[in-house]
Amino acid sequence: MDPTPEKTHLMDAEEISALIERIAQDICDKNRHAGRDNFVFIGIHRGGVPLAERLLKDIEKKSGFLPPLGTLDISMYRDDIGMRKTLPYIYETKIPFDINGKTIILVDDVLQSGRSIRAALDAITDYGRPAVVRLAILLDRGLREFPIQADYVGKVIDVPPEERIRINWSEYGSGCGDYAYTVRKNKENAAS
Repeated sequence: MDPTPEKTHLMDAEEISALIERIAQDICDKNRHAGRDNFVFIGIHRGGVPLAERLLKDIEKKSGFLPPLGTLDISMYRDDIGMRKTLPYIYETKIPFDINGKTIILVDDVLQSGRSIRAALDAITDYGRPAVVRLAILLDRGLREFPIQADYVGKVIDVPPEERIRINWSEYGSGCGDYAYTVRKNKENAAS
């Protein structure tokens, strides 16, 4: 059996860029009257961080305002931490601002089961009590296991339940640029 998962291409860098621009515009439109002092972004490691950085660049171009950005590692908040064969790589959480009373735009690249977002919400409450948390997602594949819905969505993609959506971000040095693809779940990659 070939250990390399089967990949199916979904979209290229140009399509991803257009979706990011659309999400940034939606965030600007829906938060036009938000107080700038109370408006922050938190990107979930790993895929939510480059997406949040790009959203902020577009938002700054559109509005002239650059909200602060924090990064959040949810590894130890996941409900499958004890079920994995190996421990996950732990990224540094950096939230260089007080979140109490703030409007947080929580950012991740793909919304699949909702479990990662549930973990992120748990982690955020360890840092304080925000006024509102809104969710921005590049791709939404449905098939929730938790009642979680994104407020800002680039695109809803229908893929079979046995497949997972992945985003390759150029920031992580693959040399292949940005692209989205699916991988067929198997016993080795089902818990990732």
